[in-house]
Amino acid sequence: MSIIRWPRFLTPTHLSQIISTQKNPLTALQIFNQAKDKYPQYRHNGPVFATMIDILANSGRVNEMREVINQMKEEFCPCKDSVFVTAIKTYASSGLLREAVSLFRNLTKFNCVNWNESFNTLLDIMVRESKLKAAQRLFLESSHGWEVNSRLKSLNLLMDALCKRGQSLLALQVFQEMDFQGCHPDRHSYEILMKGLCEEKRLHEATHVLYSMFWRISQKGSGEDIVVYRILLNALCDNGQVEEAIEILGKILRKGLKAPRRRLRNLDLTQDNDGKDIESTKLLINEALIKGVIPSSDSFNVMAFDLYNEGKFVEAEKVLNVMREKGFWPSLAIYEAKAAALCREGLVSEAVKITEEEISGGKRVPTVKLYNIIIKGLCETGNSKTALGYLKKMSKLVGCVADKDTYGILVDGLCRDGRFDEASRVLEEMLIKSYSPCVRSYNVIIRGLCSIGKQYEAVIWLEEMISQSKLPEVHTWEFLVGSACSNLGKVELIL
Repeated sequence: MSIIRWPRFLTPTHLSQIISTQKNPLTALQIFNQAKDKYPQYRHNGPVFATMIDILANSGRVNEMREVINQMKEEFCPCKDSVFVTAIKTYASSGLLREAVSLFRNLTKFNCVNWNESFNTLLDIMVRESKLKAAQRLFLESSHGWEVNSRLKSLNLLMDALCKRGQSLLALQVFQEMDFQGCHPDRHSYEILMKGLCEEKRLHEATHVLYSMFWRISQKGSGEDIVVYRILLNALCDNGQVEEAIEILGKILRKGLKAPRRRLRNLDLTQDNDGKDIESTKLLINEALIKGVIPSSDSFNVMAFDLYNEGKFVEAEKVLNVMREKGFWPSLAIYEAKAAALCREGLVSEAVKITEEEISGGKRVPTVKLYNIIIKGLCETGNSKTALGYLKKMSKLVGCVADKDTYGILVDGLCRDGRFDEASRVLEEMLIKSYSPCVRSYNVIIRGLCSIGKQYEAVIWLEEMISQSKLPEVHTWEFLVGSACSNLGKVELIL
């Protein structure tokens, strides 16, 4: 255990700072528990409990985390909902979903007045693990109390789950019940339901949902609603209902987007080759939406983001061109979506140009998320050496500091390419920056160093790993023992 200098008077804030600087989570827990013995008048508060639980959760110390949570309950310490979000995610990732559910059902025993985020987090996990009936029971039991005062997100989660299971009509019933649940659908609600209905070719119901959208959320003519409109228009075209799509397009422009009359007069919808070429018709409709929308940064960003996510680069670039012509700058989130789409298609070299040409030309600094997307793309295509160069670039930029994900991606990529020495240096830098590597990173680098005959360095990382109370996999121990035995054999041959 590291020696610490206890202050004359201890505050929870000071204790949070002390335990946050400990490399070993068990050392941090020991200091946390010692505080009361050393300072009889001292009492833990919510933030220091949250810090301790977060440290234990990040290191996978589930049993110790459970003990601290029980201590917080016994002391009836006021705490925020985010503490339980962390615990629920940790239980679920450790295969202890029942314990996560049990914790949520016992929140009445804690001094916490708002359960919105923990409720939605647990519901989302249950939905993703296809436990729909259990999620339904949880919703019926817990969504009516004063502790869960926002039901919109949870209802959206349930609708999304139903749509993905091919039960869009049931999702439609949930949608229609929203008013009785004391909440109103937002744009995301409409997007979820529209996708589900259109994927099942329930275009009649989808059209009526669209019309309800006009008077419920599109009264001010928001261009951000185009994401929802495009889903139905494209589905109608794909189903051969081009005339219906063009008719609805007119209503969208007039009632949904509130397009000025002069723009409606200038729209030419006769270039669709009588509907024979579906893709050109969809392209024409998309251009009509772009021209018909009242120009705003949000509307253009939403359109471009949606198109990049669909992999429609040509249409997305047209939106960006119109956007620039109207005097708007694309958001950095758009560049992130573009880079992710290019990397998915294997066009990593094009994604690299975004940081070197497009953003730099606009005198803006790329985000950490954008660099992480590009670094990951380079590593997945065997270009980890090039990816490593971006770590140096980021260190020279103001406001763009490499995070834990950056280092983790690089370590994995370098090890995959057999660059274990460079991976070792990156891992060392990661520790200097106070980021704790995951167990997998340690295991991979230890085995990699053993494979190239660098057992001493491998043992150094083993010691570092154990000092953080992280245990190697059995396979890693086998590598270390096999490597040591191989060296002993060589020594015996020499002698």
